[in-house]
Amino acid sequence: MNMKTKLRVGVLGATGMVGQNYVRLLENHPWFQVSYLSASPQSAGKKYAKAMTGRWVVEGEIPENAANIIVNSVNDVEAAAKACDFVFSAFNLDKEAVRNLETQYAENVPVISNNSAHRLTEDIPLIIPEINPHHLQIIPSQQRNRGWEKGFIIVKPNCSIQSFLPPVFALIAAGYPVKSMAVTTLQAISGAGYPGLDALGMIDNVIPFIEGEEKKSEREPLKILGSIQDDKFVDLHSLVLSVSCNRVPVSHGHLASVSLKFRENKPTIQEIKNIWESFEGVPQTLGLPSAPRPPIVVRKEIDRPQPAKDRDAGKGMAISVGRLRECPLLDIRFSALSHNTIRGAAGGAILSAELLKAQGYL
Repeated sequence: MNMKTKLRVGVLGATGMVGQNYVRLLENHPWFQVSYLSASPQSAGKKYAKAMTGRWVVEGEIPENAANIIVNSVNDVEAAAKACDFVFSAFNLDKEAVRNLETQYAENVPVISNNSAHRLTEDIPLIIPEINPHHLQIIPSQQRNRGWEKGFIIVKPNCSIQSFLPPVFALIAAGYPVKSMAVTTLQAISGAGYPGLDALGMIDNVIPFIEGEEKKSEREPLKILGSIQDDKFVDLHSLVLSVSCNRVPVSHGHLASVSLKFRENKPTIQEIKNIWESFEGVPQTLGLPSAPRPPIVVRKEIDRPQPAKDRDAGKGMAISVGRLRECPLLDIRFSALSHNTIRGAAGGAILSAELLKAQGYL
């Protein structure tokens, strides 16, 4: 695909941390070209480089192409619809405002969202591309029911579940249904967004509460593992999750400690390792540009995965697992790690966009 045929991409909320990562990760993308940026009215009318003065917090420099784009107001839906083939939504407003504004955009242009507002909407797919690419099949029904001709909405799940759900799904897909799980997450401060938490509040400290995080982590996996019935998603899995979420003084990387019980047959430790090492999803089969190979990296060291050493596996898109062992209370326990601002945010949504393109939705 040459430059002339690249799809034109808009980033809504381009000045925030997730928006910045979109701009960074989309530089030189083989399929997509950033052509439109929007943010709050305070940034509108400025070149992106000017609007980002003193605010660029992600790796590297502002890409030259994006630096010279004039930032629009996130409220200008018409301008985005004219300039974009689809948009990534990462703007920060209250949930109801996000829900309404994303719906306005979807009347005109496809929306791939990082926000939580539509994650549990019954006809909007909540996508982890290696787990439930078939959920995209609801898009024509979503468009028909809402009267949308070109647009639609799909959503990326909460970053806290993306470390542990892919390895759990790999076991389910291999024929080992899971009955129950107890999960404790140790979540990086970058997950709190920009400008984030007060630094002094995190030094020598762990905060055992992240507002709304545990509810999301317990409900969203059920939709992702669910099925489509009568043009809506239903949960047919009787999986029970108990999740405790903690904020820890780590820059990037969400680590999850998982204990789980299988419903019927129990694989051996070696069988589980083999399943993880051989697992591939549709993104790997299709060879999508951002798809990590392998998607699950099995660490054999006794003290891995660690955020500082393993979060960048697969360019920040792979899941690292380790410490797999028997559990005296349930069946097995293990640790899983993902990069929360790449796989858990912009990178995961870009992979979803690649899946949409490969399957003919964009």
